[in-house]
Amino acid sequence: MTFEQSLDRLEGIVRDLEGRDLPLEEALRLFEEGIGHLRTAGVALSQAEARVRQLVEAADGALATVELGG
Repeated sequence: MTFEQSLDRLEGIVRDLEGRDLPLEEALRLFEEGIGHLRTAGVALSQAEARVRQLVEAADGALATVELGG
């Protein structure tokens, strides 16, 4: 499953949990599924950040490591 697919499914799960009166077992099943998608998306994001750090090239053509985020 791609990062985007995981995010889309997470959004659907949140909508279901917030918008529907679900039995406890169904809500727990959705919550557990959501945790799995959250982990998948987190791994994909970490891998993408690592690739960006490796691929950033300075103006003079030299490769440079750049920290992402604030």
